Amino acid sequence: MKSIDLNELAGKEAHAHLLAAVGPRPIAFASTVNEDGQANLSPFSYFNVFSTRPPVLIFSPNRRVRNNTNKDTLFNIEKTREVVINVVNFDLVEQMSLSSTEYPSEVNEFEKAGLTPIKSDLVAPFRVKESPVQFECKVNDIIYLGEEGGAGNLIICEVLRMHVDESVLNEQGITDCTKLDLVARMGANWYTRATGESMFEVEKPLATLGIGIDQIPPRIRNSVFLSGNDLGKLGNVERLPNDEEIAEIAAHPRIKDIFANSADGMEAREQLHEYAKELLAKNKVQKAWKVLLSDRLNRN
Repeated sequence: MKSIDLNELAGKEAHAHLLAAVGPRPIAFASTVNEDGQANLSPFSYFNVFSTRPPVLIFSPNRRVRNNTNKDTLFNIEKTREVVINVVNFDLVEQMSLSSTEYPSEVNEFEKAGLTPIKSDLVAPFRVKESPVQFECKVNDIIYLGEEGGAGNLIICEVLRMHVDESVLNEQGITDCTKLDLVARMGANWYTRATGESMFEVEKPLATLGIGIDQIPPRIRNSVFLSGNDLGKLGNVERLPNDEEIAEIAAHPRIKDIFANSADGMEAREQLHEYAKELLAKNKVQKAWKVLLSDRLNRN
């Protein structure tokens, strides 16, 4: 491992390291207005949700690394204490990127990017019609993190109203992340798209007490076939299958074939581990456990 003191690097180099390593980062497409009502629209990838009650989003229009100046978004928010945060999906990613051009303050980025401003219900800044989710926010606080180029300015936003395109709701009326097709920032010019095979489910261990990897039998825990992710799935069960449950899988034709055609117990175990890995890839965790433990019932 190479150890790096980011404070000893030039700002641009430290910036590149951080943005490449910390990602993907969701994008706050922030709409503001100045005191005269002039619209401003700009994206920021230092962004996330931090509270549900109250609903709070935080993003940071950092000081420019290049010349240590602040952005119009910050100046507008300091004056009006209001912002609309629009999410960015794949359909508008290029227009979003175009809006990040550093136009003069009097230029309307909605017009430059070909996006449609629509009136908000509770705040002065406009919403982006093309965005599938829009948050009208009041600004509760601004935390200034420094005076050097690259220093953050945390905008703590309380959501007053959320607008969601009905096409991205599930049957229960809840926003469905699998329908949003969101994009997120990586390092340099790279983005990532939250759709298709890039999305996967991991069962949360909130309602159960998993046994933990430390309780997995050593012959399984030390397997050369099972990865850390595989062991994580196995450790997230509340209990191991009992002998009766294991006996069910031991009678399976593939299991019988493994033992019938293996030269010794070690070869059989390896084949069982390979089969279990296939099952884990399909999230069939209980069946994988039965396969892994079936060796003790088929040794004769």
